[in-house]
Amino acid sequence: MASLGPAVTGEQVPGAEAEPGAAGPPPPSTSSLGPLLPLKREPLYNWQATKASLKERFAFLFNSELLSDVRFVLGKGRGGGGAAGGPQRIPAHRFVLAAGSAVFDAMFNGGMATTSAEIELPDVEPAAFLALLRFLYSDEVQIGPETVMTTLYTAKKYAVPALEAHCVEFLTKHLRADNAFMLLTQARLFDEPQLASLCLDTIDKNTMDAISAEGFTDIDIDTLCAVLERDTLSIRECRLFGAVVRWAEAECQRQQLPMTFGNKQKVLGKALALIRFPLMTIEEFAAGPAQSGILSDREVVNLFLHFTVNPKPRVEYIDRPRCCLRGKECCINRFQQVESRWGYSGTSDRIRFTVNRRISIVGFGLYGSIHGPTDYQVNIQIIEYEKKQTLGQNDTGFSCDGTANTFRVMFKEPIEILPNLCYMACATLKGPDSHYGTKGLKKVVHETPTASKTVFFFFSSPGNNNGTSIEDGQIPEIIFYT
Repeated sequence: MASLGPAVTGEQVPGAEAEPGAAGPPPPSTSSLGPLLPLKREPLYNWQATKASLKERFAFLFNSELLSDVRFVLGKGRGGGGAAGGPQRIPAHRFVLAAGSAVFDAMFNGGMATTSAEIELPDVEPAAFLALLRFLYSDEVQIGPETVMTTLYTAKKYAVPALEAHCVEFLTKHLRADNAFMLLTQARLFDEPQLASLCLDTIDKNTMDAISAEGFTDIDIDTLCAVLERDTLSIRECRLFGAVVRWAEAECQRQQLPMTFGNKQKVLGKALALIRFPLMTIEEFAAGPAQSGILSDREVVNLFLHFTVNPKPRVEYIDRPRCCLRGKECCINRFQQVESRWGYSGTSDRIRFTVNRRISIVGFGLYGSIHGPTDYQVNIQIIEYEKKQTLGQNDTGFSCDGTANTFRVMFKEPIEILPNLCYMACATLKGPDSHYGTKGLKKVVHETPTASKTVFFFFSSPGNNNGTSIEDGQIPEIIFYT
């Protein structure tokens, strides 16, 4: 298990294992806990008088034979007396346990209540069970990196949600990129959605560090798919593919399968379809996936055609960019009305714009055909106007249904737009006449309840332009994150 940090140690509560007023020992860990022997001692006379509160009196009874009426036998084997490797016996009090846990209440007082003086719990770690009892007797929390997972399991098993919450809080405080995948697996196993969400956020922000950690190759296939489905991973797709291949090799070893291309493909299963090969450059694809043996020859050829020819053949892989962004997607439309018949001759439609705050543009909304369902080829670009520098572009295509709606065309990666600089949005379409916008707005304001206003200003772009201007033309929508 990846290191989580130092243990959380609450106020020491004196127990029966120490003389009155003496500090109790630290909680045992799974690695160092020795057998717990029955405590042989004479009853203490008038011990109650030394405890000023109910909490102190109950805490004194923790892990004590004094007044106990049940023992729990933990660990494997059924030898006697706590010999090395044998069971460990922990004394307890039915009333205290039943008052703190509905599971214990049913165990002792329900319709099928046990009357046995010894109860075997072979699936519970002694250190975790002691942490549970300590909490029930005294409200004291003592968990550490070595015991937190088993304590969380035990708290869930015996329905003690307050201790569950302390365990999740401990894990959250010690969440890092190098243990995020390990904790994500545990969060999904124990059905802790809040912890799982925090793990995914950490993976989003530090994807390269997270997938490079040892715990990544230990996750199960469902966790792998849950991560690959995310749009917010901050990593190049070729590097993500390399990590997925490492996971497949580890999974082959776990299943004791020969390390063949076919077996790697087999263990990946549905996860392979979640790799977004169209987001790679042709060089990245040629150097990695094309030579990996995991894709079929037909898939490799189709993807090469997707990179190199127009019209592009359809591929079965997602081409939606991984935005690496937080928050909600935003969109502005600069036209108030839609008309028919905008023609194309190989020249770009262009519009200049500035914005009042830093944003990341992920795509455009474009108009489609007036002649019914049609496929278009398109190249989209964003250029920093003064430097004439292309910040991002994508050669792609889109299908329209013949309506006056807009159709999304996305960049492979988000493009950062800085406030008060002039940029030029370009779209070069190849296809039949389309709808176009009119009654354009020079200023468009986007408002959300939780964010400040995002204000766009548009300017016509002189020179080699297919006709788009402030007043009418193409590129009606800009899709962005703030």
